[in-house]
Amino acid sequence: MDAGKYNESWDAASPYLQNAVPKEQFAEKLAGARKPLGKLVSRDLKSAQYTTSLAGAPDGQYVVIRYTASFENKKSAIETITPKLDEDGKWHVSGYYIK
Repeated sequence: MDAGKYNESWDAASPYLQNAVPKEQFAEKLAGARKPLGKLVSRDLKSAQYTTSLAGAPDGQYVVIRYTASFENKKSAIETITPKLDEDGKWHVSGYYIK
């Protein structure tokens, strides 16, 4: 994601995310959100919480990870990354949000 490899990020994402957002739309939205911020300056773990239930998502095993981040053009941001344990037994990103 930090390197701007949005298509590759989608390829590695959870099937849940892939079924919810087409690859081209995912890449377009992320580029629109991330490019104006500039390069990542720092990222620090704020919290990580395991849960089996998320609003608007099917029950499953998730970890909601929040980071405080600083970018060239935005000094303070919160990134939320939500990996999901998928049927292949591996954790894949099912959501990414930045404020």
